[in-house]
Amino acid sequence: METAMKNKRAQSAIEYLTTYGWAILIIIVVVAALYRLGIFNPTISTTCIFPAEFGCLSAVLYSSNSTLYINVQQSLQTPITITAYGCNNMRTLTNMVVPSPITLGIGGNTTLSMQCYQNGSVVSLLPGQTYSGFVLINYTNLQSGFRHTAQGTLKAKAV
Repeated sequence: METAMKNKRAQSAIEYLTTYGWAILIIIVVVAALYRLGIFNPTISTTCIFPAEFGCLSAVLYSSNSTLYINVQQSLQTPITITAYGCNNMRTLTNMVVPSPITLGIGGNTTLSMQCYQNGSVVSLLPGQTYSGFVLINYTNLQSGFRHTAQGTLKAKAV
């Protein structure tokens, strides 16, 4: 009788360990598959977000000269003239590029070229490093004549 009871306990223990063993094995396989798919090491893509006045169509930051090329589209219901633009990490209007005025019609777009600054100096990046900052665009609404500044956020991986 005692032997039968020990056998039942041993069988119960074996079933318990087997069930948990399978569960642990499944968890290991799922984690390995997620790791293989790159879930734990996401790639950082370039993102730029502007308020409603502008849309960011594309942005590329070159590490060789810290130059940002950004294609923006104006979304206002009136034509505008871009009078200055810049890229820095402090949301300031310093180190702005002042081109000859760029006039954009309704829905028009243009590519702006500028150097990005970090704490007042041109940023120095190696390929693959990430820059986080702000893109500021000064523009004049041609219908009202009022001047505005649009501020977008930028997160770019240098190429």
